[in-house]
Amino acid sequence: MSEIAIKVDHLTRVEGHGNIILNAKNGAIEKVQWQVTEAPRMFESFVRGRHYHQVSHVMSRICGICSIGHALCSLKATEAAMSVTISEQTELLRKVALHAENMQSHILHVGYLVAPDLFRKGSVFPLIETHPDAVLKIIALHRLANEMSDLLCGRTTHPITLMVGGFTSTPSERELSSLRDRLSNILPVCDEVNQLLLDNVHMLPDFTRETEYIGLTSDTEYALYDGVIGSTDTGTHPVEDYESIANEYVVPYSTAKFASHARESYMVGALARFNLNAEKLTSGARAWAQKFGLSPISYNPFMNNVAQLIEYYHSVEDSIALIDTILNKGLKNETPSYAVKAGRGVGAVEVPRGILFHDYTYNDKGFCTRANCVIPTNQNHKNINLDLEALAPTLLGLAEKEIELNLEMLVRAYDPCISCSTHYLTVEFT
Repeated sequence: MSEIAIKVDHLTRVEGHGNIILNAKNGAIEKVQWQVTEAPRMFESFVRGRHYHQVSHVMSRICGICSIGHALCSLKATEAAMSVTISEQTELLRKVALHAENMQSHILHVGYLVAPDLFRKGSVFPLIETHPDAVLKIIALHRLANEMSDLLCGRTTHPITLMVGGFTSTPSERELSSLRDRLSNILPVCDEVNQLLLDNVHMLPDFTRETEYIGLTSDTEYALYDGVIGSTDTGTHPVEDYESIANEYVVPYSTAKFASHARESYMVGALARFNLNAEKLTSGARAWAQKFGLSPISYNPFMNNVAQLIEYYHSVEDSIALIDTILNKGLKNETPSYAVKAGRGVGAVEVPRGILFHDYTYNDKGFCTRANCVIPTNQNHKNINLDLEALAPTLLGLAEKEIELNLEMLVRAYDPCISCSTHYLTVEFT
């Protein structure tokens, strides 16, 4: 009689606290479960009663990694509620800011959290001795993304320059031109880091499970800042219909909600965006996708790591193009003009881990009376659980440590932002 009992408390190299449970007996799986155990964070309640000027700054604190995306999504919801139209320059600068965050998060995940798995190390620190050149290149990519965030948003995390209708301050033409040069010069480093992953991509398990992929999509661009909701199963849907797409529900073993749409689960994130928008990637990013053999629709969740590096490359190239457009049109000093009014608005952007929704209602004084946020990792939890259920039986012939590693790698492939997703609390009255 052979028994396997694996319990990973507080999975490492992810953001937040989550547990993996696997019980097997005589070659049969008895239980596989992905648990989120963190205390819930009531950010929707934090902004009720607050003035609209404060809301995006509060909501940016939901995440220290996706703070720019949360701020932008919050602003889009507020602007929709008050019928605020932003200028072309503001939209272009916001897109560059979102690219900065995408780059920052993706290279942090692949370079510091996933790379140790590929080299069978416990953390990034042993790689400093065995692969110092690679670590230095990863640090260079991360540093550029951080400094890009500083320039566009006033600081690396929790932006201070983003406001309803525009920016409190914008970079100068000289600063944007300098950033453009740095982005252009970093492309060879991107090539070298991508090649390192390509040389070791065989270390990612060859696992597939068909599922639905959901994200923003657009006819004109690789949708990150704007677009409509796209599904590989059901086509396109207006952003305002997000509640009928992300059907959230609760389970007894998780403080984070789960979600479903056309199937029992769906996936959001870089791989979902790639599956929906691959043809809109920049030329360099498309070339790297071909080298990796990645084409839509890919049903291997481990390829989310590859899709993140491809998106990093896309963000660099697209940021160069956006900055060129801004500079060619001439940078302007703009002051937003709008009237505060009552209304409800929904905003959606793609943050590194997937599609994000913010939904606010304001009174005629500009105070928030209702708020709802649907976090990407929330939307992935059920898909993670079903992937674990499908992967676990294929691992039973391995040593327990190897089983544990493969299960951890699967969860890490989703790059979960677990703390952001804890929005549910069971209260028992006695």
